[in-house]
Amino acid sequence: MRDLADIPGSDPPPPSGPGASEPPPILPEFPRGSLLWRVGGMVRQVRPSQWVKNVFVLAPLVFARHLTHASVLLSAAGAFGVFCLLAGAVYTMNDLVDAEADRVHPVKRRRPIASGRVPVALARVMVAVLLVVAFGGALLGPWQFAALAAAYFANNLAYTFFLKKIAYVDVGSIALGFVIRVLAGGYAIKTPVSGYMLACTALLALFLGFGKRRHEIAQANAGKQRAALEAYHPRVLDGALAFTGLGAVMVYIAYTVDPSTKALFHSDWLWVTAIHPVFGVVRFLQLVSGRPKAESPTQEMLRDVPFVLNLVLYTLEIVFIVYRLRPS
Repeated sequence: MRDLADIPGSDPPPPSGPGASEPPPILPEFPRGSLLWRVGGMVRQVRPSQWVKNVFVLAPLVFARHLTHASVLLSAAGAFGVFCLLAGAVYTMNDLVDAEADRVHPVKRRRPIASGRVPVALARVMVAVLLVVAFGGALLGPWQFAALAAAYFANNLAYTFFLKKIAYVDVGSIALGFVIRVLAGGYAIKTPVSGYMLACTALLALFLGFGKRRHEIAQANAGKQRAALEAYHPRVLDGALAFTGLGAVMVYIAYTVDPSTKALFHSDWLWVTAIHPVFGVVRFLQLVSGRPKAESPTQEMLRDVPFVLNLVLYTLEIVFIVYRLRPS
C-alpha cells in the first residue's frame, strides 16, 4: 500500500509527537482540490513566515539613524520587498529540486510541491513570475543594489544545484546570502555598511546554519534528506557552533565600545545591549538540542516566547539608544 505522501494532490497525515507539526498556515485550509485550496498552497510555497530573514536588509537603515526619513524608508521597504520576492522564488526552486527527498522527511513531506498540492508546472511558472517582478523592482534602485540582488540569486542557484551537496560549504553559501542582504540594504539607501556589521552578520549566519545542521544530523534518515549531512560530524559542528556563536558576540561587543560607534550615536551605553545577543545564542543552542522532532531550530526560535521577547527588548533598546529617545 502506497504512502499517502506519494499520491499526487493529497496531503499526508500530520506527523505525531511534540514539535513535529509545521507552523499554522497563513491562510485557512480550504476544501481539497478547490481553487482556493490551490492558491493557499501557492502562498505556503513561498513561505512568508521565512521572510523575516530579510530584515537583515533593513539593518543599515536602523544603525544609520534613518528611521525618521520617509524617502529612505521607502527605498528600504522596496529593497525588503525585492528580497522577499527573490526568497519566494528560491524556496520554490529549491523545493522543485528537493521534492523526492522531502517526501521521506516526517515534516517536509507536507510541503506543497512534495505533497502535490502545487503541481510542478505551476511551481515553475511561479518561479518565473517572481523573478521577473523582483528584478524589475531591483532595477528601479541603484545599480549596485540590482547587482547584489543578482548575486544573491546566483548564490542560491549554486547552492540549490551544487553547494548544498558539499558539507560546510553549504553553510558558507547560506551565510553569504545574509551578508549580501546587508550590503544590498546599504546600497538601497546609499549608506556605507561597517565592517563590524558585515563580520557580525557572517558569524551569526554561520552559527545559525551550523545549528540547523547539528539538529538535522540527529534525525533519522538524515542522509536521505540532505546528501551533505553524511559528511558532517557532531563534534566538529559543536566546535563550529562555539566558535561562531562566541565570535558573533565578541564582534558585537567590540562594535558597541568602538570610539567611532560612540561618536556616531553620541552614547556610551550601547554596550548594555550585548546581553541580548548572549541570551539569543544560548537560547538557540537550547533549541537545537532540546527539540529534536522540530523541522528546524531556526523556525522554532521564531515561535519560542523567550527568544522572541528577548529580540523585542533588544530592538526597543537599540531604537532608544541609537535615536537618543528621552522622556518628555
